[in-house]
Amino acid sequence: MNYPFLKQLGIHEKNSGVFTQDAWLQKPSGSELVAHTPIDGSLIAHVQQGSKQDLELITEQSVAAFHKWRMLPAPQRGEIVRQIGNALREHKQALGQLVTLEMGKILQEGLGEVQEMIDICDFACGLSRQLYGLTMHSERPMHRMYEQWHPLGPVGVITAFNFPVAVWAWNACIAAVCGDTVIWKPSQKTPLCAIAVQNIVEKVMKAHGHAGVFTMIVGNNEDVGENLIADKRIPLISATGSTRMGRHVGEAVAKRLGKSLLELGGNNAIIIAKDANLDMAVRATLFGAVGTSGQRCTSTRRIYVEKEIETPFITALQKAYTHIRIGNPLDEKNLMGPLIDNDAVKQMQNALIEIKKEGGEILYGGETLDGKEFPGECYVKPCIVHAKKNMKIMQEETFAPILYITPVNSIDEAVSLQNDVPQGLSSAIFTNSFSHAEAFLSHKGSDCGIANVNIGTSGAEIGGAFGGEKDTGGGRESGSDAWKTYMRRQTCTLNWGNELPLAQGIKFDSGK
Repeated sequence: MNYPFLKQLGIHEKNSGVFTQDAWLQKPSGSELVAHTPIDGSLIAHVQQGSKQDLELITEQSVAAFHKWRMLPAPQRGEIVRQIGNALREHKQALGQLVTLEMGKILQEGLGEVQEMIDICDFACGLSRQLYGLTMHSERPMHRMYEQWHPLGPVGVITAFNFPVAVWAWNACIAAVCGDTVIWKPSQKTPLCAIAVQNIVEKVMKAHGHAGVFTMIVGNNEDVGENLIADKRIPLISATGSTRMGRHVGEAVAKRLGKSLLELGGNNAIIIAKDANLDMAVRATLFGAVGTSGQRCTSTRRIYVEKEIETPFITALQKAYTHIRIGNPLDEKNLMGPLIDNDAVKQMQNALIEIKKEGGEILYGGETLDGKEFPGECYVKPCIVHAKKNMKIMQEETFAPILYITPVNSIDEAVSLQNDVPQGLSSAIFTNSFSHAEAFLSHKGSDCGIANVNIGTSGAEIGGAFGGEKDTGGGRESGSDAWKTYMRRQTCTLNWGNELPLAQGIKFDSGK
């Protein structure tokens, strides 16, 4: 607890992990969770987790709060969310530092994540005046037909460790302006970030007399997660995590005919054409593969480069990798921090063993780092692999900084290989060819939810809908019309005449 920003964010040595409608639950009935930093392995704080009984309490409160919150006009809800954005601005430095401390991403990325929260608050505020429907022409005289959108109810939001605050905001801010309430289950690997956000947000909500709109519970999957996803009172579950987790959530929610928004694994590729701007391609690859220590769902994991420029590209990339400063992510000189925990390091090392078995050649890095510079056993060197086209491990997402480079004979071959994986989140091509760019974005091109030209796979803006296809889950969050996920559509027909004509010209007359 020797970090001043923890006090500013309301983090204590011992913390409750359950926020009810207007206060932290004094004695949650779950087990104690100890939060360590991957920077050096030291203890940050303790969190008392919630249980099934605690979840029941906040679910009841969230349902009750929904009935009040949905009646507030949407622009007024938007104004409150705007003020949440202002509160986040005031705490941006401290919250960004906490993200770095607890998750391990470099400070610039921690601050960037908080900026995403601020941006989505601004977006949601504007959106609150644009929850539009459509008017359709009726085939029946003196009839008007239109559609409108209504709030769903309490929304369950399950977030992952790699974006411990931004993904909640993507969901919660949009859901709130739509008139929904939110129950947050954060990752057990980053509970303090969630507690800090709840402290910031609740001050704004209390000032407006709207307790219970945002609640949260830190807890294990058995007691909390399973009951959250099975609860019929929660019409939508938004879950971010692995494909394995998403399949389970999707099945459980579908079983009760609920709605699910799934943001799951990514296995993202960049195609580099022989006419590409090589400097841009190298820089985009570097950030995509090394940013967040390779622990983004949009991290660049595969490169397909035309043979003509394979050697100069690899040479330039290897040189760039040697300049990556690895170390304490709170030190702004460093560009890469630790992995989240020892398990992540082990998974990376196991993947490297498999790579060698399959005939992949390690061109750079992969080693674990230790010593005074790298306390805590979670630091690694990012790895470049010269990969064969048929390596099975390339079908999987290893959540670590491993980059596969495969030479190809043509752009068509590259697109085919890019699409030949189970996941379909983010993709990119570097080319100066109009034809290649348009083909990549066409029906025969990338099968991913995100497709970029001359920018990398990582670093999406909040204005566009974020999400992917296939094993990535098909969900869409953040911008565009993703708000419709958090509402229910209603088609309305109004007869303003004195006759009762039927659609399709059907005659049904009793003869009276």
